Amino acid sequence: MPTTPATAAHSSSNGTAEAIMLELVDENGTTIGTAEKLAAHQPPGQLHRAFSVFLFDEQGRLLLQRRALGKYHSPGVWSNTCCGHPYPGEAPFAAAARRTYEELGISPSLLAEAGTVRYNHPDPASGLVEQEFNHLFVGMAQERPAPDPEEVGETAFVTAEELAERHARSPFSAWFMTVLDAARPAIRELTGPSAGW
Repeated sequence: MPTTPATAAHSSSNGTAEAIMLELVDENGTTIGTAEKLAAHQPPGQLHRAFSVFLFDEQGRLLLQRRALGKYHSPGVWSNTCCGHPYPGEAPFAAAARRTYEELGISPSLLAEAGTVRYNHPDPASGLVEQEFNHLFVGMAQERPAPDPEEVGETAFVTAEELAERHARSPFSAWFMTVLDAARPAIRELTGPSAGW
């Protein structure tokens, strides 16, 4: 992936892990500061910028990922194609494209903004809180995913009907339905009425 000023500032040249910082925002999405990632998710949570990506194949099926078991937040649950947090100063669009490549090894052939949604979702399993101002993106995946096992346990392409069945029997991330519902108008525009989204 190309290096931008924001990503260059967050890469370590000596191989040590440096603290991941998030952009804190107000209710309008205006940046008001930064906080360390884990601290921002401690109850009651600090409102921060995030993104969620929904990629579809040419048959209108959504690419889901099951989060790796080693993740400290919501491990082993199903969620949307990719989600995460821009680095401070990094555009949400650039962050969405970067993390989709880092997690799944694919570059969307199309990626479009699909609005924003603000939510507060406690995660009972971890005790952490998702207090997020989330930028939504929809697009097309025309490559086969090659997931990073540190990030992704498995992937699946599902129809709207298959998603409903899977959601009824498998654990999903606390934020999944909120971001999916917020992105539905853009998803329907992308996939067409016959896909059932």
